[in-house]
Amino acid sequence: MKSQHEFFTATDVPWTDGGQGISQRVLSSDPADGTLTRIAKWAPGTSSGEGVIQHEYFEEVYLLEGTLTDLALGKTFSQGDYAARRPGMPHGPYRTGEGCTMLEIRYRTS
Repeated sequence: MKSQHEFFTATDVPWTDGGQGISQRVLSSDPADGTLTRIAKWAPGTSSGEGVIQHEYFEEVYLLEGTLTDLALGKTFSQGDYAARRPGMPHGPYRTGEGCTMLEIRYRTS
């Protein structure tokens, strides 16, 4: 189960390396099942790779700043855009030219 917290200042959480050009502030997580809530910052030029992405958790993403391009759709998303993905839903791959910051929430549905 994800960690529980009462209100706290999210900007006090240090940035850590999320891998592949992504910095993250993990606000709540359960390393056992991969669920988490984080602020993810993609550096300019970051890509999710070449393949379509699928995972076993529900995911919500809200773009806080910058742009993110879905290479399969040929569509660019920007600040204020939101996605909700059920487990197994194909999405991506993605790339950002200028960089972007997003709120990402992952959780299990059962």
